[in-house]
Parts: sequence; C-alpha cells; structure tokens
Amino acid sequence: MLASPLDYSQLVERALRRVVHDALEVVALQGLPGRHHLYITFRTDHPGVVLDDGLRARYPAEMTVVLQHEFWGLEVAPDRFEVTLSFGGQPQRVEVPFAAIRVFADPSVEFGLQFTVPDGPGEGAGAGAGEKQAGPPASVAQLP
Repeated sequence: MLASPLDYSQLVERALRRVVHDALEVVALQGLPGRHHLYITFRTDHPGVVLDDGLRARYPAEMTVVLQHEFWGLEVAPDRFEVTLSFGGQPQRVEVPFAAIRVFADPSVEFGLQFTVPDGPGEGAGAGAGEKQAGPPASVAQLP
C-alpha cells in the first residue's frame, strides 16, 4: 500500500511538538507563571543534543530536566531550546532539539505530552530526525 500524502500521525506529531515550542517561548519571554513547572524528558543520544561530558556520561540515553526555580537564559529556536540549569550547584548549559523530547509535562495543571523518539545513536539522524517514524503519534497524557 502506498503512503498517503496526508500523514495524519505526522501532522499531529508536529502540531504537538509546536505546543512544547510555544509553551517554552512563553516561559522564555514571561517566566513561569504561578505554580507552573515543567518536566522535559529527552534522548541524550539524539543528534543535536548538547550536554557537558559529565552529564552525558551520567545520562547516556535519557534525561529529565525540571524548569522551576533554578534555570536561566532559556532561549527557544524553531527546532530546539537552550537553557542553563543547576546540577550539583554548578550551572550547565543544555541544548535540546524538539525532536529529541520524549515527554513534556506541567504537573501543576495535570498536562502532559508523550512522543515517540528512536532509541540509540544513529537512528533518526539527519534532517527531520524524529519526524518520520512508525508507530503511534504523540499523545496527550493524563497525569495522576
């Protein structure tokens, strides 16, 4: 069977990743309002992820960061975000392509998104990484 030119799962995936982009853009411009705090889980071995060597050794496949109290310099680009976080009292700059994100959640409002990202280095490498994958599209998760 030929692939349909209307790949709805692909369209949904892109749209939901855009929600992450737009939420981070609001935070970058206005800060975190009220009790909001963000959990972002991403593949550390995804192409384009930039981490300190020590963090990469400690989290070789996946890492979750929390944007709540100790983060600075959040910058949002069309395909990635960058932020400085405190790890053991030491500031570290982290750069994450949106295609590397597996989970985005804001527990303060019981909101979460879950994405499919290929495992391991080399999978999904190159332009459009993480966009053309088999399997279910991104989903909205209900948090407990």
